[in-house]
Amino acid sequence: MAQIVPLAAAVADLIHDGDTVALEGFTHLIPFAAGHEIIRQRRTDLTLVRMTPDVIFDQLIGMGCARKLVFSWGGNPGVGSLHRFRDAVEAGWPRPLELEEHSHAGMANRYVAGASGLPFAVLRGYVGTDLVAQTSTIKPITCPFTGEVLTAVPALRPDVTVIHAQRADRAGNVQLWGIVGVQKEAVLAAQRSLVTVEEVVDTLDPRPGAVVLPTWAVTAVAVVPGGAHPSYAQGYSVRDNDFYVAWDAISRDRETFLAWMRANVLEVGRDH
Repeated sequence: MAQIVPLAAAVADLIHDGDTVALEGFTHLIPFAAGHEIIRQRRTDLTLVRMTPDVIFDQLIGMGCARKLVFSWGGNPGVGSLHRFRDAVEAGWPRPLELEEHSHAGMANRYVAGASGLPFAVLRGYVGTDLVAQTSTIKPITCPFTGEVLTAVPALRPDVTVIHAQRADRAGNVQLWGIVGVQKEAVLAAQRSLVTVEEVVDTLDPRPGAVVLPTWAVTAVAVVPGGAHPSYAQGYSVRDNDFYVAWDAISRDRETFLAWMRANVLEVGRDH
C-alpha cells in the first residue's frame, strides 16, 4: 500500500544512483518538484526515461544527474532547443550523455509491454525512418501467422517512475485527469513509484475521464501543491508560458544556468 511521506524522504528512499528513472507527464502534470529534489539530493548515473523530455530534463542533464536518456522527442515546447541537453551531447558538459531514441508510439508500446509483464512490444512503427539504424533496441520481427515484417521494441521497466497528479486519498489511491499521457502505464511498468499530488482528500469523487491508480500500484505519495510548475495541473493551476520562454536565455550559458539552479533549486529546498 502507498505511504504518504515528505518528498525529500520519498526521493531518498526510492531513487538511487544508477537507477533507471522515468518522469512522465505530457504538457500537463510534469513532475518538476520531484525532479528538483532529485537534483538537490545529487543523484547521479541515472538512466532518465521520458517520451518528451523538456525543461526538467534539461535541468537534470545540466546538473550532471544523467548518464543516459531514453526518449522520443526532446525540446523546450513552443520555444526551441534544450541547450543543456545539446551541450551534453555536443560537448560532453557536464558529462557525456548516451542517447536511445524511439518514436512516441514505440515508447508508449514499450511502457504497455512493461505494465503487461511482456518482454517486448510489436508495432508497425519506424517505417521510413533511420531510427532502426541508430538504435539497437529496435529490431525487425516476422509475424508467425502472416509473415508480415513488423518492429519489436523491448519492454520498459523503470526502477522508479515519478509522476504528478491532482490528488490522492488517505489510503494512497491516486486520481488524475486531463491529459494523462502514459502515466498509468509508466507507473504499472515500474518496480517502484512516486506520485506527487496537489492535495490529499478524504474521498476521490468521480471526474470525467479520470484515471485512478490503486494504492497497491503506488509506492509513495508526497503532497506538493504546485509540484508541476511551470507545467500545469488541470483544475489547480495554469501553464506558466513566460517561464518556458525565459528558460531559453537562462539555459544557453553554462554559468547563467548554474547560477539560476543554485538560486532557484539548490538553495530553496522545501521540507515536503
